[in-house]
Amino acid sequence: MMRTSTTTCSRSQSRREFLRAGLTGFGTLSLPALLRLRAQAAATPARERTAVIIVWLRGGCSHLDTYDPKPQAATDFRGPFTTIATRTHGLEFSELLPRQAQLSDKFSVLRSMAHTGGGHPAGSLQLLSGDPDAQDKLTPVYPDLMTVAHYLRSDQPHILPNYVGVNPITRYDNFTIAGPAYLGPSYEPFSVTGDPSAPRFQVPNVGLPDAGQADRLEARIRLRRSFDGFRREVDQSGVMRAMDDFEAQALNLLTSPDAARAFDLAAESPRVRDRYGLNQWGQQCLMARRLVEAGVEIVTTTFDGPLCGRVANWDDHAVNHHVFDAIAYRAPFFDQAVSALIEDIHDRGLDKRVLVVVTGEFGRTPRISYVASSGGGVASAPAGTVQPGRDHWPQANSMIWAGGGIRTGQVIGATDHRGEEVVDRRMGPQDFLATIYRHLGIDYQRVMIPDHSGRPTPIVTNGQAIPELL
Repeated sequence: MMRTSTTTCSRSQSRREFLRAGLTGFGTLSLPALLRLRAQAAATPARERTAVIIVWLRGGCSHLDTYDPKPQAATDFRGPFTTIATRTHGLEFSELLPRQAQLSDKFSVLRSMAHTGGGHPAGSLQLLSGDPDAQDKLTPVYPDLMTVAHYLRSDQPHILPNYVGVNPITRYDNFTIAGPAYLGPSYEPFSVTGDPSAPRFQVPNVGLPDAGQADRLEARIRLRRSFDGFRREVDQSGVMRAMDDFEAQALNLLTSPDAARAFDLAAESPRVRDRYGLNQWGQQCLMARRLVEAGVEIVTTTFDGPLCGRVANWDDHAVNHHVFDAIAYRAPFFDQAVSALIEDIHDRGLDKRVLVVVTGEFGRTPRISYVASSGGGVASAPAGTVQPGRDHWPQANSMIWAGGGIRTGQVIGATDHRGEEVVDRRMGPQDFLATIYRHLGIDYQRVMIPDHSGRPTPIVTNGQAIPELL
């Protein structure tokens, strides 16, 4: 049952404390206490619940060099890449995305997202939380869509966390670009960090190496309960009884074969792992698919790090990267991971239940700039070398939508002949939020949540679910 109102959440637990929780933390009840606060998952069976996977291109992807090429534009706009046909009539992509071009009938391209957030923090906060402010800020004022959805779905405990970030959307340098804001830290994601393609990769706080450890944990729980028995007898609020429930949930997360299996990429065949790509982005997407299939409702995964090039993100200013070398370098990893995720969602019969959205915070300037590199490395010439780049461009951004029972094989909106301005079907962050909420079964036109002062606050303001996707 979806929650429409709630009391203020506890702020006593932080994401860092959650990541630190292990066997020692379990013995002191820090993990159960956090799970008590999270109370995640809906009452309906996992197979009936919708889910969303957001693939986040941190830094902002160039729309002209991917989903909205302008081959007829002048050379100071169009870049060096040719265009290729897709399976969608009239739709062309950059030559860098051949795999996605061959399955464009399984997703829709939105070319007309625009907002006013010109900096990475402001752009991210506008798109993910609907914050109208064009100025960057260190921390969010409004909760992002993932934590709002998690908050509204947190009625009952569940073995698996209901919101998981596989390399989560959290920060840009020293700015927090997503988070629960006044909903409180208990609604932050269960964070999976590190490289899932690494041979020794392991998710903390999920699964135990052997049954003996599970037995010892259960013995410790029984001992603690014997000491707390008298308090339970006099507890008038039901807190101790509830603590038992969430304690059991924490134990389940550590000992349940189902929970361990959901995070275990080794359970997949080598063929499937190869299909996604044996690299960080590919295996992040594979884990995302496994999690939604197991019943997790909200999954985010950020594409950044070494696969992006020297500065580890998509922020392709000339001072950071040779923009065209950078896009060409990361494109094979990106194209393979995203296409495998979309294909797999369809092949496994999840395409009605699971919505996949691929986007960054904004596009890049259509006019190419030339500035001296600040340092050499992958996709960047030696320091002092003048190289091409593209800067921030919130006036136009392209994103793709797949699954979720949406209409696919279409192009929504358009930019002008140079890719500078939206000229058809302009969409904004509120429309983006409304579309995802609608898929999750959240009545974005009526549902409100309490802000920091307890005042009911709409989760969407003047936005509508994108009708072409419905």
